[in-house]
Amino acid sequence: MKTAVVMGASGGIGEAIVRSLAKEGYSVVCHYHSNQKKVLNLVEELAVTYPQQDFFMVPLDMLAEEEIPNFISQLFQADALVFASGFSYYKLFSEMTSIQMNNLWQIHLKTPMLLCQQLLGKLSKNHQGRIIFIGSVYGQMGSSMEAVYSCVKGGQEAFCKSYAKEIASLGVTVNVVAPGAVNTAMNANWAPNERRELEEEIPVGRLADAEEIASVVKFLVSSLASYVTGTTFAVNGGWY
Repeated sequence: MKTAVVMGASGGIGEAIVRSLAKEGYSVVCHYHSNQKKVLNLVEELAVTYPQQDFFMVPLDMLAEEEIPNFISQLFQADALVFASGFSYYKLFSEMTSIQMNNLWQIHLKTPMLLCQQLLGKLSKNHQGRIIFIGSVYGQMGSSMEAVYSCVKGGQEAFCKSYAKEIASLGVTVNVVAPGAVNTAMNANWAPNERRELEEEIPVGRLADAEEIASVVKFLVSSLASYVTGTTFAVNGGWY
């Protein structure tokens, strides 16, 4: 039985990915940092729904690099590694502090890269490992007030293209799924007029559902995607 490690399982997209992979027969390691109760409820629910599979929850503060060895020690198998965790600061670049820049670099790039390094042996064991980053449309088109966030999301795509070439011979693929605006809790605080304006900018006229992002991840972890690597999949309703 295959095991997927989903970083950021408590988020809207992360939870949808966990549910999708569980439905495909995966055992899932659900990473969390602060939202322990939500992930506990998710793991307990899935354990009842899919009794033949295993579901675990493992904590890690992705800003605390020194916690990574303990996190790795709790992972006995990893056939797929999905990075769905992260956050942004919405402010002018001139107002960004060095600490905030470091935080965005650490959670979106450095910690994921360290995890890719240290889990490569497990991912390559069966010659069909999968690494997937949940990127962002802003990594491709940029966003004012989120210059550093856009930068690190673009960095995920650059890393994906390069690392995919290094490890292709090991049977491990590396891809990015880059959503546009997604209907999750993170975007629930917009005023009605702000949401309408955004929807009018998107050709399909609405935000994505988290399940639509998860469906692309489901394809990328499948055997049908073994020839797909170093690629970014834009899931943005034609926004860009």
